[in-house]
Amino acid sequence: MIIDTLKNAALYHGLGPKFVKAFEYLQQTDFSKVEKGKYEIDGTAIIAIVNEYDTISTEGEQMESHKKYIDVQYIVSGEELIGHDFLRNQTPSKAYDDTADFMLFGETPAFFSKLEQGMFAIFFPTDLHMPNIRVKDPVAVKKVVMKISVL
Repeated sequence: MIIDTLKNAALYHGLGPKFVKAFEYLQQTDFSKVEKGKYEIDGTAIIAIVNEYDTISTEGEQMESHKKYIDVQYIVSGEELIGHDFLRNQTPSKAYDDTADFMLFGETPAFFSKLEQGMFAIFFPTDLHMPNIRVKDPVAVKKVVMKISVL
């Protein structure tokens, strides 16, 4: 996993041309004019999911991971905590769903990171993550999740 600010996105261009294109989209798009929804940026190789929600408590939440896509979760506005851990030999509480590309894990995150406006986190298939968690009180968040295909 990687956590940084969008102004440092060029540091991660070495991850490949899909990352370059995804970061360019994040840097060049005025998200105040983009409604919630799913947008194909480069077919199914790069997808942007724009979402707005209020942050929640950890109660009842589980960590997730993906196999087909790497997540770049970018905070447009607001702040949230994201729980993390490394995928080792944990047993999923919800088996992998190939269509939705996710599985769930009931373990408690090993640590939490606070993401604020202008920050992003990259979660690879080996990274468990629990997003959308409130820092103190619930706050409104606008977030873009860039889905970058592994293949």
